[in-house]
Amino acid sequence: MRFKLFSFFSFVVVLGFLAACSSGSGRSAEDAVNDSLLLVYHPSKESERIDDFIERLHRTRQFNGNVLVARKGKIIYERAIGWADYLHRDSLKINSVFQLASVTKPFTATAIMMLVEEGKLSLDQDVKEFFPNFPYDGITVRLLLTHRSGMMNYVYFTDDIWKEKMKPMSNTDVMRLIAEHKPNPYAKPDKVFHYNNSNYMVLAAIIEKVTSKSYADFMDERIFKPIGLKNTHVYSTTVYPKIPADVIGHDRVWRRSVVQNFLDGPTGDKGIYSTIHDLFLFDQALRKGKLISQESQDSAYAAHNPIKSGHFSYGYGWRLFQGDNQQVVYHTGWWHGFRHIYVRDLKNDLTVIFLGNLTNGSLLALDDLYLMLGMPVIRRNAYSRDGAYLGDGSSGETDD
Repeated sequence: MRFKLFSFFSFVVVLGFLAACSSGSGRSAEDAVNDSLLLVYHPSKESERIDDFIERLHRTRQFNGNVLVARKGKIIYERAIGWADYLHRDSLKINSVFQLASVTKPFTATAIMMLVEEGKLSLDQDVKEFFPNFPYDGITVRLLLTHRSGMMNYVYFTDDIWKEKMKPMSNTDVMRLIAEHKPNPYAKPDKVFHYNNSNYMVLAAIIEKVTSKSYADFMDERIFKPIGLKNTHVYSTTVYPKIPADVIGHDRVWRRSVVQNFLDGPTGDKGIYSTIHDLFLFDQALRKGKLISQESQDSAYAAHNPIKSGHFSYGYGWRLFQGDNQQVVYHTGWWHGFRHIYVRDLKNDLTVIFLGNLTNGSLLALDDLYLMLGMPVIRRNAYSRDGAYLGDGSSGETDD
C-alpha cells in the first residue's frame, strides 16, 4: 500500500516543478516537467525486497535517514525512516535537507571541471598563481582534486590556532592561517594519496578567486538552479549563525545532537545541504551531459591513484570502483553527526543514495542490497588483495 501512495502524489510533483520554473531560475517549463517525471516513484518487483532490507537495517543496525534507489533513470525505491531531530521527536520527511558532508566534494570537482572547460583555469596551474602567499611549491589544481597535494588537514591544524571558537572561520581565514603559520605538510606534492579536507577547501577558494563570486553564489547560479536543485544550498556559519535545515546530526547512540562549531564555516570540502531527490537530479544531469562534457567526466572517473583492495581508487572528486567490466563512482560523507554514501553505478545505470543523521556503522552493512541490485559491493574490506569478493562483513572503510 505504501508504494501505491507514493505514486498517487506524482501529479503533485509535476505541479511543484511547473511552479518552480517561474521562480526566476531561467529554466523552461519543459525542463521542469522532465525533472518532475524523473522524480515520479516507480515501485518495481524489487521494491518490497529493498524495503524489507531497509526495515532490517533500521531495526538491527539503527540506520536513521533517507534512502533512494533508481534504475535506468527511474526511482524504484525511496523512503524516510527515523528521526530528523531525536530530542524533539521530529520525523524525517522524504524531502528533508541533510548536511552532505564530503558528498559536497563531487559538486566542487564538477565546478572546477566547468571552469576548466571554459578556459578560466587549467588542471596544471599552481595554487600560487591564485594565492601568491601560499607557502607550498608544486601543488596544482589536479593534485588538489586527487588528494595528492600532501597538505595537512586544516580541520586539525586550526584547532589550536583559532582561539575564538564561537566565531566561524571562512575559506579566506583558513588560507590566511596557512600562509601565516606554514604548517608542515603531510608529504611532498604528488608523492602519496592523502585524503583530507584542505584540498577541497582550497579548490573552493580558487573558484571564488577565478569567478569573483562566493562559492555559494557560484554553485547556486551555475549548478543548482540550472539543473533544478530547488532544495540544495551552500550553508556556512559565516553567513548563517544557525543553519536553516531541520535535520540534526547525532552521535552513534542518540546520546546527543552534534552542534555546529567554527569548522562549519569553510566550504567546498563540505557545506552543501541537499535531499535524496536533488542528488538523483544531479546524477541524471551528469549522465546527460548538462554540466560537463563526457570527456571531462571520463577524466574525473579515471583512477588517478594506485588501486587499493583490487578495485578502489580516487579520481577528481569521486571515489572509484573499477574492474570486471564494472565502473562505479561514489562518495562517502561523515561530519558532525551525518554519515552518507552516494553511489552511481555507471555500467548498470543504478543510483543508490543513503543520507543518514546517526553516525553508527549501519552503512558498512549494505552488501546484501548491492548484491540484490546486481552491482558491485562498495566496501573495501569485502575484497581480498587480488580483488576477489570475500563475502559479507561488518567492517569497512571509515574515512569520509
